[in-house]
Amino acid sequence: MSQSIRLITDQDFEEAMQRQARLRVFKNDHIIDTNGIIIRFDQQTVVVQAGVGDLAYHSREACEFFELRKR
Repeated sequence: MSQSIRLITDQDFEEAMQRQARLRVFKNDHIIDTNGIIIRFDQQTVVVQAGVGDLAYHSREACEFFELRKR
């Protein structure tokens, strides 16, 4: 069973990126991306990589980001 930790601040995103933590991304209460890792972020965008050549660009304002941690 996984625990979901919401990422809000730059520090949250930086720590998740350093740990290469797996993410779930929600938009309008629907999962739009899962099991990727953060490879880059700024004030407006988070870049998530789920596989080789599989990059997704998500708006920080429009999406919610959750780090998945094992209990």
